[in-house]
Amino acid sequence: MRKALRWLLSLVVLIGTMGAAGATAQAATAADATTGTDIKDQILAVPGMSLIEEKPYTGYRFFVLNYEQPVDHRQPWKGTYLQRITLLHKDTTRPTVFFTSGYNVNTNPRRSEPTTIVDGNQVSMEYRFFTPSRPDPANWGNLDIWQAASDQHRIFTALKKIYPKNWLATGGSKGGMTATYYERFYPRDMDGVVAYVAPNDVNNDEDSAYDRFFKKVGTKECRDKLNAVQREALVRREPLEAKYAAYAADNGYTFTTVGSLDKAFEAVVLDYVWAFWQYSLLSDCASVPDAATATDQQIWDSVDAISGFSAYADQGLSTYTPYYYQAGTQLGSPDIKQPHLGNLSRYGYQPPRNFVPRDIPMTFQPRAMADIDNWVRTNAHQMLFVYGQNDPWGAEPFRLGYTTRDSYVMTAPGANHGANVAKLREGEKALATAKILQWAGVAPAAALSDSAKAAPLATPDAVLDQRDLEREPQLRP
Repeated sequence: MRKALRWLLSLVVLIGTMGAAGATAQAATAADATTGTDIKDQILAVPGMSLIEEKPYTGYRFFVLNYEQPVDHRQPWKGTYLQRITLLHKDTTRPTVFFTSGYNVNTNPRRSEPTTIVDGNQVSMEYRFFTPSRPDPANWGNLDIWQAASDQHRIFTALKKIYPKNWLATGGSKGGMTATYYERFYPRDMDGVVAYVAPNDVNNDEDSAYDRFFKKVGTKECRDKLNAVQREALVRREPLEAKYAAYAADNGYTFTTVGSLDKAFEAVVLDYVWAFWQYSLLSDCASVPDAATATDQQIWDSVDAISGFSAYADQGLSTYTPYYYQAGTQLGSPDIKQPHLGNLSRYGYQPPRNFVPRDIPMTFQPRAMADIDNWVRTNAHQMLFVYGQNDPWGAEPFRLGYTTRDSYVMTAPGANHGANVAKLREGEKALATAKILQWAGVAPAAALSDSAKAAPLATPDAVLDQRDLEREPQLRP
C-alpha cells in the first residue's frame, strides 16, 4: 500500500511451481464449439459491452472493454458510466478467475496466480472512480464497497452466460479486500475466493497491532538501522527540504492537497520504515546506509528509493484520490507510534482527509469493516487468505471462526506484500493449490486424493505471469 506513480514496477515472478501440470487446457478457441460464434462477437453481444481494443496473445484472446454500469446500483435510472474491464480468453470450457487490483486495470495481458493454477480465463475489473472509470460528474457518495461489489456482480452475471464453468474471485492487497467484500455481499456468485495480503482494519481507532509488529519484525539490527535513517531524515529536515523544493520545481510538483511541502516531506519520511518492510526483504537491510556517517544525499536517496518523494505531491496523489476517499470513509487507515522519532515529527501519521481535495466531502462509517469482519468469521466458505510474515498490512488480518467451512488463512515465511501461494511452506502450498483446483472444478484425480500432487495446470509464461507490483504510499494497501 504505498507509493507514487513512478514507482510502478513490473517484477517478473513466475507464479506457481514448475512441476508437471496435471492437465493441459486447449489453446484459445476463436469460436465457441457449440454455436460456432466468434468469442468477440459473443462478448460484444452483451448489452452495454463495447470494445476498446484487442491484443492477441499466443494461446489466448485478450480484449480491453468498456461495460456500461449504473452510477448508483440502488437507483439505476439515475445515470450510467463506462467501466473498463479486460478479458483474457482461454476457452469457454475452462474456469474463469475474476481479478481486481482495487485500483486501475492493467491493459496488457496478465495472469493472476489462480489463473495460472487453474489454466483458465481471467476477467479483470477497474475499480469504480479510478479514471477513466469515473462517472462525470462524480458524486463521491456513490463510491463505496457495496457499489463496487455490485459492479462485479453485474459483470459476472453478464459473462457467466458465456463462461459457464466455475468462477473464482481474487486480488492482492486492496484487490484482496475487494474480492472479500464481493463475497460478503454476493456470496452465491463465486465458487471460491483467493485473497492475498488483504488488510482487515476492523476498528479504525485501535492500531496497536501495527505497533507490536514493528517491535519484532525482522531483526533488531535491521530495525535499528531503519529507525536511525528515518530519524536522521527529520534531524536534517532543513537541507533535505531544500533538496525537495528543488526536486519539486524541476518536476512541476505542487502540494495544494496535503497543504505544504513540509507536510509532504514528513509524510514521505514517516513512510520509510513501513515501506521497507512492505516491499523489501530482510536481506535488503544491507543496502540501508549507516545514518551516523551517511551524507545528506545518501539519506535522500534511501528515503526516495523506499518511500518516494513524489508520493504526496498533488501529481502523485491525484490518481489515488478514490483510495484515500475510501480509507477515510469505510476502509480505515493505520496510525502507528514511532517513539524513536521523539518530538521531531510535527504531524504524525496524517489521516486520509489530508490526501483528498477539500471540495470532496468525507464522513467515516465505523460499522462498515466490522460488518465485513463478522461475516468472514462466521460465514466464510471456500475462501483462502494468504499473508506475508514480514508485511505490515498482515498485522491486522482476516480471521476465521468455528462456523466457517473449507476456508484457510496461511502465512508465507519471510515474505513481504508480494506473498502468494508459491511462497508458502511446502505443505500449505500443496494444500492451497489443491483447494484452488478443487474450487475451480478442474482438480486432477491425483490431486483430489493427495494434495501433495497438486500443481498449477498452466505452463509458466514470463510475460503473462509478470506481477505488476505497485509501490504505493503508506496509506494504500
